[in-house]
Amino acid sequence: MKNLTGPVRRTLACTIIATIGWAITVSSIACKPSSGSADAQAHASVILYSSVDERFLREVIAQYEKESGESVELVTDSEAGKTTGLVNRIRAERDRPRANVFWSSEQSQTVLLAREGLLAPYDSHSAADIDPAYRDKNRLWTGFALRARVLAYDPKITKPDDLPKTWGGLANPRFASKLAVANPLFGTTRGHVAALAANWGREKLEAYLKSLVEHGVLIADGNSTAVRRLIDGTVQYAMTDSDDVMVAQRKGHSVAMVFPELEGAGILTIPNTVALLKGSENNHAAHRLIDYVLAPEVERMLAKSDSGNYPVRPALCDELKMQTFKANLVSPDAIADAMPTAIQICRETLLK
Repeated sequence: MKNLTGPVRRTLACTIIATIGWAITVSSIACKPSSGSADAQAHASVILYSSVDERFLREVIAQYEKESGESVELVTDSEAGKTTGLVNRIRAERDRPRANVFWSSEQSQTVLLAREGLLAPYDSHSAADIDPAYRDKNRLWTGFALRARVLAYDPKITKPDDLPKTWGGLANPRFASKLAVANPLFGTTRGHVAALAANWGREKLEAYLKSLVEHGVLIADGNSTAVRRLIDGTVQYAMTDSDDVMVAQRKGHSVAMVFPELEGAGILTIPNTVALLKGSENNHAAHRLIDYVLAPEVERMLAKSDSGNYPVRPALCDELKMQTFKANLVSPDAIADAMPTAIQICRETLLK
């Protein structure tokens, strides 16, 4: 290289160094264990898709990572598209699943994924003391940590005895004209209207929703937005979830709730559900995460959090002095069966 000019010499040297570096990199990659090896799986992150509110979700997952020493990659969604957006993502990835576990804030969409063959069976030992009514018969999903569908109101303005005892009573102009409802194409409101369709039939649901529209119901982009419209005085009542009311109460807002019933079918509750996604890799790590999520301690954590989820374990409800709910009399399968009809009616009435 002594006959080369300075610039050429420097260029040649840099080329040689880069080539050596590339060779070392290729060698190091070739020596790494493949993604299918036991060593790689032992250190791989579990990928969790979840529609649970992040402020509660991250607390649970942080505790899991601390106790297990494993890492979890979270993929969440916005409130307006919660559950529905993630479910569509799971469908889109069916041929090459990216996630390992799906933790949903509701039940009906999980049932649909099971029907579509997108979930894998897993019988977690942590669910041994959970009522079979909250478990898929083929162990494709398990329910836990309930919320209830409620009617929120301002106790400074409204007396609870003046509110309807059933959801059907909201069709009265007195209530419908001052009511906010979340968009029924998403989240727990989607499951709620499907439960109404299963309980009432098509004609009654259609008449009910038309009455709400006729008398000026407000469609909000989510349950928490519906509660905010109540707080700011835009409406006087909000159809929402119990956790949204509890969060508002802990922030000091004047909000209370009652539990209207489905006619002849009791109070409508929404369990969280957790499931193993079919075709996912690193199932041993995924199993460990599911076991943790279904353990009594997580139900206790969620019950004590701002979300105030009601445990499905009666003993925990007694321990925490929380209301005990019976499993829905309208079955998850009946709600799933009614969902296409309910969504169609909503599009033709509430969202027209």
